[in-house]
Parts: sequence; C-alpha cells; structure tokens
Amino acid sequence: MKTMRTKWYHSLIIGLLFSGSAMAQDYDLLIKGGALTDIKNGVDQVVMDIAIMDGKIAKIKKNISERKAKKVINAEGLIVTPGLIDIHGHIFSGTDRHGAYSNGMLSVPPDGFTFRSGVTTIVDAGSSGWRNFLEFKEQTIDRSKTRVLAFLNIVGSGMKGGVVEQNVNDMDSKLTAMMARQHSDYIVGIKLAHFSGYEWVPVGRAVAAGKQADMPVMIDFGGSDPILSLETLFMEKLRPGDIFTHAYASLGSRGRVVNNLGKVEPFVFKAQEKGIVFDVGHGGGSFAFEQAIPAMKQGFKPNSISTDLHIGSMNGGMKDMLNIMSKFLNMDMPMDEVIGSATWSPAKYIKRTDLGHLSEGAVADIAILKLRTGDFGFIDTKGKKMMGNQKLECEVTIREGNVVYDLNGLSSEKWNE
Repeated sequence: MKTMRTKWYHSLIIGLLFSGSAMAQDYDLLIKGGALTDIKNGVDQVVMDIAIMDGKIAKIKKNISERKAKKVINAEGLIVTPGLIDIHGHIFSGTDRHGAYSNGMLSVPPDGFTFRSGVTTIVDAGSSGWRNFLEFKEQTIDRSKTRVLAFLNIVGSGMKGGVVEQNVNDMDSKLTAMMARQHSDYIVGIKLAHFSGYEWVPVGRAVAAGKQADMPVMIDFGGSDPILSLETLFMEKLRPGDIFTHAYASLGSRGRVVNNLGKVEPFVFKAQEKGIVFDVGHGGGSFAFEQAIPAMKQGFKPNSISTDLHIGSMNGGMKDMLNIMSKFLNMDMPMDEVIGSATWSPAKYIKRTDLGHLSEGAVADIAILKLRTGDFGFIDTKGKKMMGNQKLECEVTIREGNVVYDLNGLSSEKWNE
C-alpha cells in the first residue's frame, strides 16, 4: 500500500511540474526592456515589456517574467515601435515590357524591401486600376508576407506610363469606386498621378471616385504648361483627408510649397489646417533639401513619411523608410513625431486604425530600432548632401507575431548553448 501511495505521490508531483511548466509559458514571444514609442496611446520612450501570443499583443507592462515566454528578445537600449506603414510604394512588379509600374519592370516585389527597414505594411500607390487590380491582388497581395494594401488608380489600366496615363476617357469614377468598394479590405484610396494636361478633369474624376467609395484621394500632381495652381488644388479641389504626395519636390513642371524667396507659401499652412495630408513620397525625383530644410525651419512638417519605392529610388537618395525618417530627425523633427508620421498617422489617413499602434489585442506588427550616432551623409534626389549625426537602423521586424527580419540575431540562441 505504501509503495502504491508513494508512486501516486511521485506521479502527482511530476504532473504538477509539467503542468506548471506549460502554464508558465503563456506567451510565444516576449520583448524585454525596450523603449516603447506608441503615439496613439501617448507612450514616448517608456521602458516596457511586450508579450505576444497567437499573433496578437497579449500584454504590455513592466517586468514580465521571461519564464512565461517561449522566446525572448532583449531590446534594452533599443526603440520599440509599431510596424512602420509606408503609404506610397510601387510593388505591382511583373514582366510586361510596356507596363511601367503596372505589372511592369519599374515596380519591385515588396518583401525584398520592407521588413529590413521595419515596414510591415506597404500601400501600393496606384500601380493598378480597376481593369487589372485583381491581377495585382493574385500576383502580389496574396503572395506577400508584407501586408499589402492599395490606392486604386483612376486610370483603368493603372500606371503604365506615357499616353496611357493621359487618357481622360479611361478615368471612370463609377467603375473605379465600384472596384474599390468591392475590395475595401485591400483598397484604401484612389490615386491620380502623372497627368500633364492643363485641366482639372482628372482631379475631379479622382475626387468623385473617392466620394463614391468613401475613401481618400492621393494626388501626384504631374505637371502642365502653364502650371496649374497648387492653391486651387488644395483649397478648392481636394477635401480634408485627401493626400498630396511629393510634398517637398522641386520640379519645374508644378508648383512648390517653398517659393523662390525661400518662404513657405501661406496657403500651404492653410491647406494643412484645412486637413490636407502632406505626404513625403520621397522617390527618385521628388525630394529636395532646398524645399525640405526651409520648410522644416518654418514649421511646415510632413503629415506622413513614405518612400515612393521603385527601381528608380531604391538605390538612390531614398534608400528606405528609415533613411527618410533619419533625414527628418536631422532636420530637428522630434523622434515621437517622426515615428508617428510612419505609424499611427498614416494608419488614420488610410482608415486602418487597427494598425499603427501597440495596444493589447492589436496585431503584433512591431519594429525594433536602434538609433546610431556619428557622422552620416544623406542625399536628396538632386544629388545634394545634408550631414547629420543620427541614423535609425532596424534590428528586428515582427509581423503578426513572427520574427521576419533579425539583423543581429537578437531572437536566436547562440549555436553552442
């Protein structure tokens, strides 16, 4: 009897130990000791732990026990932010020799450029139109690990360049809005780009589609001769919440926010107060320090920071999202505002408020960043250089709770331990 009782007791103890061990690992992943910056929740460089379970943020608090997690990342000395949101890229990559950005060779596959710079969501800025959005969805959106959303081009064939984007007859507000509404899980707005005629019809049709779909419009104001008025665009044509991209471009084919006297045009401040969203949209030809630096000194800051990623920008002055964010840090934009312009602000502009923040229950899209100090050079699209002493670098990117990029192996155990 004593032997049987002893065996039962041992079995009970072993069972409790195993049960306790299983219960102890409440989380899949734990990020320890990072300085959290989460604009939505009013958190700015506060050292907290983040616990992740089943792709969601399960707990945010100080001193969560490491024993409760299957994997631990030590983020001490690093900045922990929501996964970055890039609302202007061109990622409808394909083999159509005449497709330009629309299933052509000027766009790039997203996963090769997003995670390494902390971006977990990228919005394609009008590469597809209503005629070929489904192809874009099947080819890119459905096959990418990055979350891919889209602005739908008002031109039915999308951004194929040349005469295709000048075809006002293919700018159908009704069909564009119908496609946008049918696929509102992925389509977040309407895009107009590259139109070079001296007329307002394309803007009107894009805005009409935006009204019908209840979505914002993003405008890449192409250019015309004579130049159409930016003041008219902002104050009469666009609605609050509509987006003007390439805000700091210095082009001869369109107006500029900083005039020839080095002053920000007064109507630009009025437009921002009205609710027009000014997006960086750096790109390969649309960001100049001669515009950005005077604008920043006079208090005209971007509402959102974005890349305009494509083959013409990826290896130039643009490079990646963090390089652009670093430029604004070195133009004295506070860190919390820089991070907010790449997370919570763009999430609001595209009406995806499920993204861009670190809240318990939210999707675990997270970037862990390092702020390096030293002597760094930054280049604009005119080949001009600005020196700076701060530069952001991505250490780890997490998408839906999974580590998808790890620069220095912070999420890995040493090979001999």
